[in-house]
Amino acid sequence: MNKLSVAALAVAALLGGGSAAQAYELNVVHWWTSGGESAAVNVFAKEFDANGQDHWVDGAIADGATARAAIMQRVLGGDPPGAAQFNPGREYEELISNDLLLDLADVAKADNWDAVIRPPGIAAACHVDDHWWCVPVNIHSWNWAWASIPAFKAAGLELPKNFDEFLAGAPKLKEAGIIPFAIGGGQGGWQVAGAFGVIQTSELGLADREKLLKDHDMTVAMGEKQKAALTVFKGLKQFTDDGYAPRNWNDTTALVVQDKAAIQIMGDWARGEFGVAGEKAGVDYDCLAMPIDAPTVSTDGDVFVFPKQSDPAAEAAQKRLAALMISPRVQALFNNAKGSMPVRDDVDMSLADPCMIKGLSIIKDPANIQIAGGRWLNEDTNNQINALMTQFFSDDAMSVDEAQQKYADIIKNAQ
Repeated sequence: MNKLSVAALAVAALLGGGSAAQAYELNVVHWWTSGGESAAVNVFAKEFDANGQDHWVDGAIADGATARAAIMQRVLGGDPPGAAQFNPGREYEELISNDLLLDLADVAKADNWDAVIRPPGIAAACHVDDHWWCVPVNIHSWNWAWASIPAFKAAGLELPKNFDEFLAGAPKLKEAGIIPFAIGGGQGGWQVAGAFGVIQTSELGLADREKLLKDHDMTVAMGEKQKAALTVFKGLKQFTDDGYAPRNWNDTTALVVQDKAAIQIMGDWARGEFGVAGEKAGVDYDCLAMPIDAPTVSTDGDVFVFPKQSDPAAEAAQKRLAALMISPRVQALFNNAKGSMPVRDDVDMSLADPCMIKGLSIIKDPANIQIAGGRWLNEDTNNQINALMTQFFSDDAMSVDEAQQKYADIIKNAQ
């Protein structure tokens, strides 16, 4: 909320200097709290404050699910933040249907978002029926494995060229005192479910994956490819460590950064953690695009919505922030810090590291683009999958057949 100091106005009047307004304070809610994430969000905050008209009031809330619940509660309760982070998909459709979001169509037209945002799937998450309900700020992909080069060297191994090679070398990593497969089970199970999703994509392929998640195809759900994905994933349990269950994703990434673990399957936001630690791609770590032998890039990412405000000054500040977030300079600075890829291809790529360049080369071919599951599944369904995959990975008594049937039931009843 814009807060003008009465005392300051009084002083200004006494000095004869008029009444210059203070910067507009815009409350922004997000869940970026790790080292790499904080460095990235600070780019937005610094650039927004630098315009001389506005001030970023940070509303960080650890954990995405908690943050999204708080955002919805505030908006629906009549106390909306100025801007709020979401992932592209169905999470904010209730806000759209209830006309609670600011339409950014005029900002989009002025900055030609239709022409500069790519791939089209990124824009589609925000551009609905000629209205722009959010601004996409990055392309994030789940389909990565992060490997410690020193860890593999210590075990006398080369980096794996495919998943079978990794599994073959995992015992040697274990013998060398290295955690072969690092994973975290905390934060509601999304880390476990996400890692499974990468393996699932590898086994099913993009076409069958879409049939499963979008069309709720029970033939795919109960098919041999899905069973293979679950079998491979269950087999990884023997190569993780006993302390995985409560661990956050960035603490798991730290094990790879510190060469205590060999590989973590995690989205490309993990790259920001390596950057903050001063690690160099190709020297200290490597980014393995997944599936290793036929990599794809999923159109996950982050978007910001701007809940409607009653104050015209607030709306003006919201539109300034939306335009800034997608500007070429800020896109380059933010995404280099975040580990993601810019949503526009006319930015200065001199800052790009080898991992960003690798991702951008993959996404050039539309055949390599994977639609994020969140576009088709709502929050409740995703939470059910998170819980199931967490139980399946942790409970040695749950068989592959049982997990497959439970997964199929969730998909069959998904809304």
